[in-house]
Amino acid sequence: MDFDLLMNEYALPWVVKLVTAILIFVIGRMVIRFIVSLVKKVLSKSKMDEMLINFVGSILNAVLLLFVIIAALNQLGVDTSSLVALIAAAGLAIGLALQGSMQNFAAGVMILVFKPFKSGDFIDAGGVNGVVEKVQIFSTLMRTGDNKEVIVPNGTIYSGPITNFSARDTRRVDMVFGIGYDDDIRLAKSILEKLVKEDSRILPEPAPVVALSELADSSVNFIVRPWVNSGDYWGVMWDMNEKVKLAFDEAGISIPYPQMDVHLHKQEA
Repeated sequence: MDFDLLMNEYALPWVVKLVTAILIFVIGRMVIRFIVSLVKKVLSKSKMDEMLINFVGSILNAVLLLFVIIAALNQLGVDTSSLVALIAAAGLAIGLALQGSMQNFAAGVMILVFKPFKSGDFIDAGGVNGVVEKVQIFSTLMRTGDNKEVIVPNGTIYSGPITNFSARDTRRVDMVFGIGYDDDIRLAKSILEKLVKEDSRILPEPAPVVALSELADSSVNFIVRPWVNSGDYWGVMWDMNEKVKLAFDEAGISIPYPQMDVHLHKQEA
């Protein structure tokens, strides 16, 4: 066997291809790190959520690395067309199998980008009412008022209405108080106005509303709508209910039960 022929025709070309493939892989990895780092810096300047930035960086790194590996294998003379077709088929199969997860992922991206709520907000979404503990790619962790931990899929949250009670600094407390038809309307209204004025948590602007709203079947209803800081919402509502009941009892104003008058007519034989 001719050693020189073996070296020149087979060994050296194969070594050159191998070295070239290694260089493609090494340099490709360096370029990928640079691109991923650059993309992360750009996304960070746009104040995007850190979790989403890391996730995008991981996906970009995996996709670019796949291209580098294919390029290196192609340099070695490996037929990569079947490999690309296999990867495409596997991607399609995985996409179909994880259709629900992809929906949650897409919803998670939308939540992290558009930020309809953030950690610490009190929201009503996906059939759950509670404080947002953590927003993740596929789900959102919430804590209910009785300290239960609920994991809600992001697809469920983003597919319906989202009520964010913490989005504004102030909230309006909507209350309805009913009195009997025989009670003094002016006295009841003055008591409600006095109680609203005495509560230091109620904001002067916008001005609170105390008005007769409805002549209902069993009662005359007043609406009381003061504005408060969001953190005082429940405290003001609970205290006002108690104060109104005590004040009405002291003034002799009744809070009627639902009732119906029934008239009987006796028919003689």
